[in-house]
Parts: sequence; C-alpha cells; structure tokens
Amino acid sequence: MSKKVVTAIILVAGNSTRFGKNRNKNFENIDGKEVFLYSLEKFNENSLIDDMIIVCKKEEEDRVREIANKINLRKPLNFIIGGATRQESVYNAITSTTSEIVIIQDGARMMIKDKYIIDAICEMDNFKGVSIAVKSKDTIKITDDEGIVKETTLRKNTWVIQTPQCFDRKILLEMHEKYMGDDTVTDDCMLMERSGNPVKLIEGEYSNIKVTTYDDLSLVRGYLTAEK
Repeated sequence: MSKKVVTAIILVAGNSTRFGKNRNKNFENIDGKEVFLYSLEKFNENSLIDDMIIVCKKEEEDRVREIANKINLRKPLNFIIGGATRQESVYNAITSTTSEIVIIQDGARMMIKDKYIIDAICEMDNFKGVSIAVKSKDTIKITDDEGIVKETTLRKNTWVIQTPQCFDRKILLEMHEKYMGDDTVTDDCMLMERSGNPVKLIEGEYSNIKVTTYDDLSLVRGYLTAEK
C-alpha cells in the first residue's frame, strides 16, 4: 500500500441517551478499562496510524484526558470539542487535521480489532471510503411513513454498518460542508456516496457491537471473556 498520513478520530461526545444511568457510556469500566480506552489503545499501537484525535464534550474534557493518560502514548493525541450532533463532531475533528486519510471510530465500539484498522487503511489505495460492516442476519423491509412495506432487500446484499470507517479527508470535508445540517445524513459513508465515490465494505464480526444500552455491557463482557 502507498503510505499516506492517517489520523484516527475517536468519538466520545455523544449524549448516551439510550444508555441511561445519567452518564457517558464511554466512561464505564469494563475489565479494568474505560470503554473508549479500548479503541485508543488499538490506534496507539497500530503502525499505520500517525496521530489521534479524541472528540469529547467540553465539560468532560478533563476526565477524558485523565483516562487517556493511563496508557503510554506513542503518537500525538489531540482533544477536540464535539458539536451538538455526530456530524458536527466529525466535522470539528476533520477540520483540525491536514492528514490525507481519516479513520473514524465510535468510542463505544470497544471490540475493535487491529485487523479492522489495517484492512480499512489498505483498501484506501482503491477507494475513497471504506467501512467495516457485517451482513444482516435478518430480512430487511423498506416501508413508507405509514409502515407499509414498499421493498424487501436481498439479505446477501444487506449490510449493517460498523466502525472503523476510513475516508479521503479532503472529499469528506467537502461533503460535510455541503450537507451540514441535513438530518437525512446518518453517517459519513452516506456523505461519501453522495460525492459519487463508491464505498467499499469489509466484512467484520458480529461481536464488534456498539455499547448503546446498559444491557450491552453484559454482551461485551462475554465477548472479552471468550477472547481470553
């Protein structure tokens, strides 16, 4: 693969609304480490990553810095204040770096593997956008606003998107600026698609879940135990 400068972006600025408990799920301690620290460690140790950014809330920055300092940082790490939405948080991060490639990770997706990072970055020789994903286990129906089925997807061609996701930073920045505030945009892959560039999906694993509800903590604990 050709060597380009790669910045890892870890998002921990969400509101954790569905998690409940009145706290940021990224700060939950799982097997002695906070949730987002699992992702930070992987990027910190990966030879293809040049520097890292953590996007966090202003009122949580001190705590995020304290947790990040628990590991021996081998790469430059910057802290960027997030926005009111995920799109704004990503935008704040990609405008703070001049790297050629950004690889974006949900801090709450703690089962990240080194292979996901390497495979995604290597595919950037051929594509402007790459994402880890898994094939849907279920049949997916597309409906109208009244819940009436309009289309059934082919299961073999239906994927559930995960992170990490890799992008050409310049193109992604242009698309963020073009569609800022558009609430039909649900992820960065969609922005890359709208630019006319195909997004390559790399098959990951079902264990690579995002901690969304409190019950998910039991699932990730089980996955971690199985890996030992």
